[in-house]
Amino acid sequence: MSRGLSFLVAGAILAGCLAVAGVMVAQRPEPARRPVPSRVPFAVTAPVVAGAGAIPVHGAGTVRPRAQIDVAAEISGRVEWVAPAFQSGGRVRRGQLLFRIDDADYRNSVEQARASVAVQRVELLRVTEEARIARSQFERFRRLRNGSESAAETSPLALWEPQLEAAEAALARERAALAEAELRLSRTEVRAPFAGAVRTESVDVGQFVAAGEGVAQLYAADAVEVVVPLSDVDAALVPGLWELEAGNADPRVPAGVVAEYGDARYAWAGYVDRVETALDEQTRTLDVIVRVPNPFAAGTPRGSDAERAEAGSGEHAATGAPPLLLGMFVEVRIQGRAPDEYFQVPRPALRPGDEVWVVRDDAIHIVPVRVLQRADDDVYVTGALEAGESAVVGGIRIATEGMLVRTEAGGGS
Repeated sequence: MSRGLSFLVAGAILAGCLAVAGVMVAQRPEPARRPVPSRVPFAVTAPVVAGAGAIPVHGAGTVRPRAQIDVAAEISGRVEWVAPAFQSGGRVRRGQLLFRIDDADYRNSVEQARASVAVQRVELLRVTEEARIARSQFERFRRLRNGSESAAETSPLALWEPQLEAAEAALARERAALAEAELRLSRTEVRAPFAGAVRTESVDVGQFVAAGEGVAQLYAADAVEVVVPLSDVDAALVPGLWELEAGNADPRVPAGVVAEYGDARYAWAGYVDRVETALDEQTRTLDVIVRVPNPFAAGTPRGSDAERAEAGSGEHAATGAPPLLLGMFVEVRIQGRAPDEYFQVPRPALRPGDEVWVVRDDAIHIVPVRVLQRADDDVYVTGALEAGESAVVGGIRIATEGMLVRTEAGGGS
């Protein structure tokens, strides 16, 4: 093959390859077009809710007795009877007999005192009669002397006046001794000063007890108390706090107490009774005392059906619901003041420096607020907010006034 023909064949092959390559390039698929991602940050928002009604003041504390006493005998002796209910966990009524001390010696003392009173009463009658006779004889003698001698000039002994006074005093002394003996006899029976429950007890039949020796602890069953430490900001939300008078059972400031028992939560209704008049030096808080009447009533179950039943009738009892026990750690919700205008925002919406970031026209606006109350999930504030607008609760950590953002509702580019 000549050189010219070889060049011709090579050129034809090269042209064919170029043609095939051109066809392949022309028929290649178009690449997918992706929009350029926006550089405007995305913000997670939640609505601002206009507040209505009273702001709840939240706290917590431990249940303690309203009143608790040490039960002790006022006299010494051997215990001869103990009430079946007088043991730890037992319930007793006001005036119920708790235990009795052997009263044989004290009954004998009463009989002796009565006998002494009887003897002294006879002695007083005798002296009274002697005094009457002495006065009669003196009057006869004075008439014989033509009234020349007065009673003032006569010795009181001659008229039996000191003897009569001594006899009257002796009778009064014996009567006082009888009253004391009867009092000591009555103290052989130890009774409950109020309706309550026995917390501890260490007395039994045959045991010798000494006067003043504590044998049990009894606490009042009509009410219990919860000490709730509150900051001055939270305490300021409790209406009329400093006007409450302790022990007046004034339910002007309602409070609810919630405790966990097993896998359920139960509630009891109470009220703010008083506030301590000094700050705690360590925590710088005020101790607000919440009183809960009738703690042995079964608690109201919290949640769904139970709460609806409570709202409808105010009464709801469930099998197995516990009483409000001493030592329980409880959550307390006090009905606070109702400001004219305030807002409720999610807790993450409150930023350092008491600020709330709101989205208006796809831009961040920083709104200073005044915090009224912090709850578990919500914060109650006042400020230049509007009900229904979006508050930033996540997605961005740093914001400036007017910064564009994107939200689930769209906007920003």
